[in-house]
Amino acid sequence: MIKNLRKLAVTSIAALSLIFATSCGSDDDGTTTVDPASKEELKGNLTEDLTLDATIAYKLTGTYTVKSGNKLTIPAGTVITANSDAGSSATNIFIVIEQGAEIEINGTASLPVIMKSSDEKAGDWGGLVICGEATTTEGIDAIAEVGGLIYGGTNDADNSGKINYLIIKHAGAQINAESQFNGLTLYSVGSGTSISNVAILDGKDDGVEFFGGTVSATNLYFENNDDDSVDWTEGWNGTITNTYVLHTIEGFSTAIEADGENKNPKVVNFTAVSTTGGTALQFKKESGATITGLSLTGYDTSVDFKDDGAASNVKIEGEDANSDLNYTNPATVDVTLFDWVKSNQSIDATLLQGTLEGELTLDASKSYVLNSSYIVQNGAKLIIPAGTKITARAGGTGVYLAVLKGGTIEINGTAAEPVVIASAEGKPSDWGGLVICGDATTTEGVDAVAEIGGFIYGGNNDADSSGKVSYLVLRGTGAQINSESQYNGLSLYAVGSGTTIENIAVYDGADDGVEFFGGTVDASNIYIENTQDDAIDWTEGWNGTLTNTYVSHTETGFSTAVEADGTNGNPTIANFTAISTQGGTALQFKKQSGATMTNVFLTDYTTNVDMKDDGPVTNVIVNGTPLTTVTDNVFNGTAVDILGWTWRNASL
Repeated sequence: MIKNLRKLAVTSIAALSLIFATSCGSDDDGTTTVDPASKEELKGNLTEDLTLDATIAYKLTGTYTVKSGNKLTIPAGTVITANSDAGSSATNIFIVIEQGAEIEINGTASLPVIMKSSDEKAGDWGGLVICGEATTTEGIDAIAEVGGLIYGGTNDADNSGKINYLIIKHAGAQINAESQFNGLTLYSVGSGTSISNVAILDGKDDGVEFFGGTVSATNLYFENNDDDSVDWTEGWNGTITNTYVLHTIEGFSTAIEADGENKNPKVVNFTAVSTTGGTALQFKKESGATITGLSLTGYDTSVDFKDDGAASNVKIEGEDANSDLNYTNPATVDVTLFDWVKSNQSIDATLLQGTLEGELTLDASKSYVLNSSYIVQNGAKLIIPAGTKITARAGGTGVYLAVLKGGTIEINGTAAEPVVIASAEGKPSDWGGLVICGDATTTEGVDAVAEIGGFIYGGNNDADSSGKVSYLVLRGTGAQINSESQYNGLSLYAVGSGTTIENIAVYDGADDGVEFFGGTVDASNIYIENTQDDAIDWTEGWNGTLTNTYVSHTETGFSTAVEADGTNGNPTIANFTAISTQGGTALQFKKQSGATMTNVFLTDYTTNVDMKDDGPVTNVIVNGTPLTTVTDNVFNGTAVDILGWTWRNASL
């Protein structure tokens, strides 16, 4: 944070002269005006209106000050490089827009304006500083530590210009032990100023800081700034809308830091993601805000009242802020809103989170992180090529991959290069799992609501296709939603027969390996090892076919190899092997459920068949003959040969 020093007295005429020589409100007849026709170097004072030339590679070699009454226009595609080798210290290299001056940045999505350092190191330069005449708790003509800049007045509608499609990198030069520059510093900037589509990356201090003022901003992206992404103080009371914060390296401070008096600024649609823990929102003194559309993922602390300020000062979704809540709602801002940043700079595209619209093919050469919920929307398609490895953050129920009804997933693993989605340590309940919702029939009817995510599933199209899942290894799934509901490794909600499910391995899940909620989908070559609940589970009238299944129970705590529940859709189970070293129950049928089974091989279970609710044992047909008792000796078929299933051993 840049700290402001309000100087109450100036006893030295020399000191007074120095302040006015460097302040926003000064009149300096000895200024140096940049001549765009002859200079690529930006340094000194601009005393006339100037439009830069996007074909020129500009170098910022010192402090470049747009004097009061003048306007700097920067066209789309302009690149300004702060040159740290020019003999000036990093703290002397920045752009200043004085009180009464204007800046107009006219970038576009395809041609943003870029400001960066030559060495591409955080803290190489000071960033962009704008001084306005709106109100601040520091009063009129306050003085900042940055060059004695004067800011603050009584005109809350003050206009300092326009910023659209701007990328700032490597800013945040350190002034002293207590003070640093930010990427974008806004001193008492008024509501007449337009700020939209701004990305601030790899800064040494804050991304953007508001010192009082009334300005609002929309579509803000912050990645790996070492201090706060968004910071405000001195009674700022504007609005930020559609903000996305990403923290993937150690050492950052917070996504939001607020300080000073509470003028109740608005934060609308704010998504912040961390892969390194930390604190998301910090409020100091009596600061506060009204926040709607908040989504926080991966933080150790969601809200911190640093100085024990009143929680009622911070309203989140209409309620007082609660430090005990995680606010892990689905992302309210889709990172694809900032594809214009990705296409022009190297932002982290390997984090899978939020929602997917359209079609996306992953790159097997990259290491992906499933950092939160990642939801393939209706009409969208996710393609995962052979050999892709996705590390699921150990975030429990907040981390899962879901394909909504009408969406499509295509996992194209091979025996030589399976796809792996697993938590780093592979511990049960580290993350949720893979959820697919289809349009086939279920006894729950059309547009049923899933216990997972409230997703909609079920229809009348039994031939529905949700895509293809082939050669997939899942580890560490099964996070618990509540006392009654958990994720499974693979959850299939009303998935239709047009979907391909084959060569799936699920290890060490805290709940089921694969569960079918109605639907007509078939599955083949399924390997389940040491899931703590059922290996295979079906309900809601599933009536597909399961072929070549191998279940291994070598640890205590599992439930069954098969659990079937609800109406009997008479699914077909062909070539089913289950082996236990822990006893237990192999096949459990609840209510009226049943199945037609051939070639079943069960070894070392205490109980082979359990009709949990005394349903008719004849609903279970084995090798063409209905069971007569639960002790019928018919489960001594030929074991499924898995010697060739070496793909199942794949890991991250």
